[in-house]
Amino acid sequence: MRSDDRRTSRLCRLTQASLITASTLTYRQNDMKSTLSPPIGKAHRSAIIPVSEKSGSDAEQAFDSGVGCRRTTRLHHVGNALRVALVFCCLFVFAPALKLDSWVFINSLSTLPLWFPTEGSTAVCPQTSPIAPFAHSALLTELEQEFNTQEFRLEAYESLGGAIRVPTVAYDDLRPPGQDARWEIFGALHQYLETRFPLVHANLEKTEVNIYALVYHWQGTDSSLKPMLLTAHQDVVPVEPLTLDKWVNPPFSGYYDGEWIWGRGSCDDKPGLIGSLTAVEKLLEKGFQPTRSIVLAYGIDEERGGISGATAIRDYLLATYGDYAFSILVDEGAGYSIGDGAILATPAVAEKGKFDVRMEISTPGGHSSVPPRHTGIGMLAAIIQQVEANPYVPHLNRNATYYEQLQCRAEYDPALPKHLRKLIKKSQKSDKAFQELEAELARTDRMFGPMAGTTQAVDIIHGGVKTNALPENVFLIMNHRIDVKSSVAVLKARIASVVGPLALGFNLSVDAFGQQFGNKQKGSAFGHLQISDAWGTALEPAPVSPTVGSGPYELLSGTIISALGTSNRTGYSDKVFIAPGMSTGNTDTKHYWKLTKHIFRYGHMNAADSYNGAHTVNEASRAEGFIEIIRFFTRLILNGDESALLE
Repeated sequence: MRSDDRRTSRLCRLTQASLITASTLTYRQNDMKSTLSPPIGKAHRSAIIPVSEKSGSDAEQAFDSGVGCRRTTRLHHVGNALRVALVFCCLFVFAPALKLDSWVFINSLSTLPLWFPTEGSTAVCPQTSPIAPFAHSALLTELEQEFNTQEFRLEAYESLGGAIRVPTVAYDDLRPPGQDARWEIFGALHQYLETRFPLVHANLEKTEVNIYALVYHWQGTDSSLKPMLLTAHQDVVPVEPLTLDKWVNPPFSGYYDGEWIWGRGSCDDKPGLIGSLTAVEKLLEKGFQPTRSIVLAYGIDEERGGISGATAIRDYLLATYGDYAFSILVDEGAGYSIGDGAILATPAVAEKGKFDVRMEISTPGGHSSVPPRHTGIGMLAAIIQQVEANPYVPHLNRNATYYEQLQCRAEYDPALPKHLRKLIKKSQKSDKAFQELEAELARTDRMFGPMAGTTQAVDIIHGGVKTNALPENVFLIMNHRIDVKSSVAVLKARIASVVGPLALGFNLSVDAFGQQFGNKQKGSAFGHLQISDAWGTALEPAPVSPTVGSGPYELLSGTIISALGTSNRTGYSDKVFIAPGMSTGNTDTKHYWKLTKHIFRYGHMNAADSYNGAHTVNEASRAEGFIEIIRFFTRLILNGDESALLE
């Protein structure tokens, strides 16, 4: 970038910052009032929405359709009015320096969501405005037009279909890369990617980490800016052979039937892999050179915990870039859903912990004709019954992400039942309403437990070798997803307190995570119960990424709103609102905590664009939904390149 261009760019950033901090926007959405409040001191450098030949301007479509509001603005002070007028004049004067048509610029400026202070406005779940690139508005318009062509769409569908046809299955018992031939299929996928995305491989620096994990570096012109990090994973779960005859189309066909793209990985997570690469390939094709560096990282065994892939990527990125070196990280995760009058997007800013517990009982063997009162299997069954009779009781927490999401739904979701909306709003200040809300959710919402507490599930049980031989060794493995307000240590103590007394009653000595429980000694008791970390992979709940007032969250939110608000798909004209989400499962991001404080698990897939979900029979994604993913990645890269919301 030339020095005069840099000076002009800085001036525009400062001008936009003045414009935003000088004012506040109040708007009405479907008879529900809300206030948009920008983060203090942040400059929406990319907040001016580019002109769209299709329907006036991206801003008009994104703001009026995507947010679905009627603007009711007013100036409170003459000083603010003069400031806005001064900003307008400055931007008009310097528009030629950016090689922009002045009247096009005025048209874009007229659609910029101004921020005007109002009395009585609420701070509950503040929303940002649509964000689209300003300096690269013409490029975005050109790309959007191409994305809408049949030629591009068929090419994109085939890119995803071709990746699905390479069965990159991550088996639980894989030995390390280089020691197991089953990894070699990932090499075939790499060859496919090189063929399908030639410009990516010609222009970005590619590093193969631990043989098959991939990291691509796209160098920006300003090394002082923290890079963006976009991640996905190459692997998929296996297909159960007994279910093959239940598939509409073969599970690794990648077949496009005119509406759906079929096959394992079509939902999880090859759209993230191919969608991000497609966006970069098209930007390179148009000659785009980023100011901010961009890093793409693709794991190889997310489906078994990222043991070989994400851990190696983490170590490589930390060694290459350092701790907290990235401005934002966007990985797979929750998407958006179209409801009754609103579109809800829920990027996950939090992720529950995980703890797999092994309980193993050892007892004397013998002939089954002379059994003890309780066999090892009987004792283990009693332990399971004890565990399930004492589940973790979920509770709302006013400081938790789940409660924050409820507040957002109460503020913006017209489909929420009125009595629930009333309870949620009253619960902010009323403890009585808070308790009533908790009871109502526990009674009516199946997701209340997983979202508001620790869960437990006995998933594996083993014991016995013959019908006339007493079992000498039996075990179970129980999965826990740890509430974001709890910890592994708290969970260990509770497990011991629930199971220990029962085991002592069976005359078993108990070792709970390396500590003796009770006074029975191993060897003197009838048998022994060993409670341990099943795989040595206990995981604490993830750090919560900042939301309101955080630049990266504002950028992601504004990009989502912009992408959805400018979509030409049927049903996308409703207002869009963002609510922070929480992942109940775990992604590769569990290994990336030291790369950035701004981790978002968001896949930009409509829930209705999944035929039957992931990890199951008939996994398929709607082809049009895949185009939306490409559009999202394109806008995210361009917005992040311009925005002062990132470091």
